[in-house]
Amino acid sequence: MLSPDEELIARLAEDLARQKYSPVAAANYCSYARGFLQYLARRKLDVAAVKPPQIEQYLHHAIRCFRKRHDRAPASRWHAIPRSGIHALLRLAQGKWPPEPEVIGPEATVRHAICCEYDRWLHEDRGLARASIYALMWEARHFLAWQLDHGGTASVMELSVRDIDLYMDMRAPGLSRRSLKDVAERLRSLLRYMHRMGYVAADLTGHVVGPVLYAYEGVPSTLGRDQIAAVLEITRRDTSPKGLRDYAILQLLATYGLRSGEIRNLLLEDVNWRAESLRIRHTKTGACSYLPLMAPVGEALLDYLRHGRPETDRREIFIRSRAPYRPLQDLHSEVRRRLWAAGIKPPGKCGPHIFRHARAVELLRASVPQKVIGDLLGHRSSESTIPYLKLATEDLRAIALDVPGSEVLA
Repeated sequence: MLSPDEELIARLAEDLARQKYSPVAAANYCSYARGFLQYLARRKLDVAAVKPPQIEQYLHHAIRCFRKRHDRAPASRWHAIPRSGIHALLRLAQGKWPPEPEVIGPEATVRHAICCEYDRWLHEDRGLARASIYALMWEARHFLAWQLDHGGTASVMELSVRDIDLYMDMRAPGLSRRSLKDVAERLRSLLRYMHRMGYVAADLTGHVVGPVLYAYEGVPSTLGRDQIAAVLEITRRDTSPKGLRDYAILQLLATYGLRSGEIRNLLLEDVNWRAESLRIRHTKTGACSYLPLMAPVGEALLDYLRHGRPETDRREIFIRSRAPYRPLQDLHSEVRRRLWAAGIKPPGKCGPHIFRHARAVELLRASVPQKVIGDLLGHRSSESTIPYLKLATEDLRAIALDVPGSEVLA
């Protein structure tokens, strides 16, 4: 009869096999999980009561044992494998990992209460997109932790302009003007909410000063048609599962100019093969639109689904190429890697959005009405499309007027 620890290891092995981990990776995870259970048994600790600090203590212990056994230190990222195996074990033993952070002390209690209510308000009352809520909540937690650490719970109600200035000065180093303006806008949102709910006596939103950004200043990166063709061709030659996935993603970016989140959230049922259409849920507006499934996109998707997508019960189309097989969380590294492989290094940002810029410019040059471009790109208003006009610089040069008197100077 198996002991409780052996039963837990057997369940871990079954769970890893179900998630399609390779036999080598699964064996390593189970080996390190078994070592962790033995460590807990020697110290008479229950696996159901383990907290994050105890994992760090075990890893320090494991590194000392490794050094003693091999007479050298392990590689710098060696700890990632035992840590992953232990986390997988604890997800089975405790049902959830990592655990929610403990709320200890009056400052932590106040911060937790304000953040929970603010999160609910952003979601239910304002109906913001998940990415927007994440950014606002990060700033809220950061600001409240900073304020409560140096002023205590009483300082929240007595929040002053000086506190705001000190926080903005602390956040400013290393940030661009655009990023610092975003910090100011997120802080205003939090202060407005806290004043409305009675946490802050005075409305300080007007005292949060950020840098002034002029309309349409700076030209974002974009790609030429030949550059897009080059990156598609280079990626098409990679017939590995990851290559098939990235090629399908790049086809969606180049053909429709979709946002990263719209591609990551694309489900199997969003592709209507009979009607040759594609349903897109726009991440910022929450609306759905239906686009024609163009032949190159359909062929790339079909090739990936047949030969590249791992076996999983997830409904999202684009999945990690290695276990655990979860939906992709970000497309920036995949796009950047494919651009660099094609020898393309834009002067500015080189994430998925530059394909969106390129698609907008192509439509503008084809004399497509601005309202239609906005609908295709999933913009809430036509004003959101105006910044893309500045990208068509060659078109502006082509229609430049002669300077009066230039013929005399010549």
